[in-house]
Amino acid sequence: MFHIKQLELVHWDYWRRFNLPLDAQIITIVGPNGSGKTTLLDALRTLFGLRCSGKRDFRRYVRRANRSFAWIRAVVANRPGSTGKRPFFPCLKDEVTLACRIRRAGGDWTRDYAIADGDLPIEALEANEDKAVEWVGYRDYQSRLAWGGLTPAIAKVLALEQGDTDKLCEYSPKALLELVFDVFGDKEVLDNYAAAREEQNNAEKELAALGLDLDRLRAQAETKRLEADRYLEWKQLDDEARALAAEIVPRLEVAELLRDIAQARDDIARGRSERQKSEDELNAQRARSAGVEAEKATAEAERKAARSRDLEAEEQHRNALIQVHDCDKLLAERTALRARLAREAGDAAVDLEADYARADARLVHLQRQEREAIAAFEERTAQLRATRDHRGPPADGEVSRFRNRLREAGIAHRALAEIVEVTDPDWQGAVEAVLRPYRHVILLEREQDRHAAWGLGEQERFRHFIVPELETAPPATRGSLAEVIRFADAVPRWLADLLNRIQRVEDADAARQLPRETEWITRDGYHRERRGARHLGKPAEFHFGELARKARLKQCEADMHSIDARLREIRPQLDAAKEEADALRARLHGIEAAQLLAARATDFEAAENTLPAARARLTQAIADRADAKGDVDRIDQSLRGIEIELDRRRRDMAGLAARVNQLTAEAAPRRHDQANRIQRLRRVRRGMPADWRDPAANALLADKYDGARGARAELERLRQRLANGDWVTDDTVLTLAGRLKADVLDRESQYAERERHCNAARRITGEARAAYIAKLRATVRQYGKNLRALGDLANVDVDCPVPLLDNDDRALAAAGLEVRFDFDRKGAVGLNDGEASGGQQVMKSLILLIALLMDEARPGGFVFIDEPFAHLDIANIDRVGTFLRATRAQYLITTPVTHNANVFAPAQLTLVTRKKKPGDDWAPPIGLIQRSL
Repeated sequence: MFHIKQLELVHWDYWRRFNLPLDAQIITIVGPNGSGKTTLLDALRTLFGLRCSGKRDFRRYVRRANRSFAWIRAVVANRPGSTGKRPFFPCLKDEVTLACRIRRAGGDWTRDYAIADGDLPIEALEANEDKAVEWVGYRDYQSRLAWGGLTPAIAKVLALEQGDTDKLCEYSPKALLELVFDVFGDKEVLDNYAAAREEQNNAEKELAALGLDLDRLRAQAETKRLEADRYLEWKQLDDEARALAAEIVPRLEVAELLRDIAQARDDIARGRSERQKSEDELNAQRARSAGVEAEKATAEAERKAARSRDLEAEEQHRNALIQVHDCDKLLAERTALRARLAREAGDAAVDLEADYARADARLVHLQRQEREAIAAFEERTAQLRATRDHRGPPADGEVSRFRNRLREAGIAHRALAEIVEVTDPDWQGAVEAVLRPYRHVILLEREQDRHAAWGLGEQERFRHFIVPELETAPPATRGSLAEVIRFADAVPRWLADLLNRIQRVEDADAARQLPRETEWITRDGYHRERRGARHLGKPAEFHFGELARKARLKQCEADMHSIDARLREIRPQLDAAKEEADALRARLHGIEAAQLLAARATDFEAAENTLPAARARLTQAIADRADAKGDVDRIDQSLRGIEIELDRRRRDMAGLAARVNQLTAEAAPRRHDQANRIQRLRRVRRGMPADWRDPAANALLADKYDGARGARAELERLRQRLANGDWVTDDTVLTLAGRLKADVLDRESQYAERERHCNAARRITGEARAAYIAKLRATVRQYGKNLRALGDLANVDVDCPVPLLDNDDRALAAAGLEVRFDFDRKGAVGLNDGEASGGQQVMKSLILLIALLMDEARPGGFVFIDEPFAHLDIANIDRVGTFLRATRAQYLITTPVTHNANVFAPAQLTLVTRKKKPGDDWAPPIGLIQRSL
């Protein structure tokens, strides 16, 4: 580092102008307190860009001169160092002028600095005719001085406060280590580490700030997203509410009105139809009730008749019992007479009487056969007349009774046998066999009478079909059974299908040519169907068509001829039997017993003949009596049923009448409501778009909202929700949400980039820290070497171990420099452990201070030391002086005049300061004492 050769001050404090030679190693500045020793050092500090001592600054000194400008100029050495480089390159002369120009500007003081090659006076610097001198600012000037060797660390040492130079030993190990590295450390390494650490800290701070900003931005984006969602939800709800109010509710109302109108129209029509039906049913019920009343009267008459028959049966039973008793009595008398005849006339008379009895019995039998044949002939004669007069089927009691009930109820009908005509006599038997189950089927002429007819059939327990569904018979299939039948009127469809399905064949062998599934029948009635084949049996009596009637006529005539032949056969036998009986009766005449037997033979024979009949009549009377009682009970039960039926029908009629009245009362309000609905529909539908009337779309809307009522409820719910909810209704929130989302993505990208940068900064910091630690170790080793060298000069053992330095900021922050001193072989003492004396404290501080300024690459330099000999005895003053002379640095030492003269022993140049006298404008110039070499 350079050293000072000359100093010139103009208007500095109370000095007007003077020039001091400072080309010496040890310069002592002596004077009383307040004579300007520190002021002189502060001038040098201001020139070198250092901080003044205490709370002073350069303005304090220039204001005292009461002038508008001030100058501080120094000439310093610029000789090349061990590297051959001059401190103030590109200045190539051995001397360089350093100047500080202070001027008043607008009420404040400013200072400019210049570095000029060679020794230039103040006037030349002021004139600067050739513009060779460049005036710079404070920061640039400090940078130039740092290149010259006056680094910020050395500047820090030079700027130590008055009295602090002897207190370096009181520094903490950590503070001392920091000071040592500030002075000795490689500026670039330190700058790199500081820059890397600063970059890392900045990067981490920036990353943390960016992370906070990203979190804040994410929170804002999330808030805006939620607000956007709320807006979208509000928009959706508002649009739906508007659509409900403007379109959906009217559409559903119209659809429901149309549906209600159609339903009401159907209800009105249904009500009208139901009322008409109820009236018809009421009339029918009244008619049927009248029929039931008639049936009740009939049943009561039947019950009366049945009771009469019961009485008659009882009377017949009594008479039959008496007749059986009388017959038994007569036969007992005959037996007694025969016994008497056997006693009086012998057994021959008994045999004769037996022959007479047999002849008489044969006569009675032939007479009975004659009577029965005559009755049968008369019956067949009546049937012949009836068959000739009537073209229908043979009468059946059950069917006739039921048809009479249908006629009484006004139900027009026909029997199936009345409309079927067989056109081929050869197939009459087969047709009769197939249609035998359907002989008594009843066909209704009006289909609407079916329920009434079925009701009567239920009452009568009618076992045959009542068919209301009739249609014209389709054309007959060729070869089918329907081909030999002609229908006079409409028939059930199932009957026509049945007859068309059955094919006619001559015999079973002829059916081989037909398909497997074909139904067929032979003339003899052998029928094949899906279940198999069987013989249906040929009916003895035909029912269907004219051929059946003719067959019945023919049968009646044949029966009459047969009966007549039987009568012609019986009558001769009857005459012979009468003659034989008369002859035997004559032979028995003359014997009393025989006469009695003969006289009463008729009675006896009648009794004998009557007895089986009487017993049969008795049995029949018993059965008739039981039947009569059963009829009475049945009729009583039937009457109870009729009473129940009448009561039910009365209730039904009352209900029907009430229903008719109710339907009549409901019809007018319904028509009125229907008219109101139609008017409302016209009002609501007026001006409605055509597509709003689409039934399919309206049906979907109705399914979605459950009708207009549900849509109105949904509309009210949406309105309540819109009114009570905290919604966002400004659509700009969507733009803001999108922008914030994009900003978040961009900021996340930036955060990732900064995070990579931060990781790189950490890596670079780690590398710079490693380099810094390596340099710090080397610096500590160099400083320890300097300390030991200075200790040898001062005859003090100094130990400066290298501290533990790890590649970690915390370890570096906690590291310190432990320096131990051993004075006079009395034991090592630390920096500030209270073991050293005052002189030893000053020696420790000087060693520590001067070791900071020892640089083999830049030997020399200067040091400002304020009063280092304070509180030292004479021996220590000499010791310190010897130590200072042994070093190669330039020292500017202040000392008060009260010290021992030994303080001047090491000085080669002594500057003597004096106080300004009262009344003088300027202080006296500084005195100069130079030791001759």
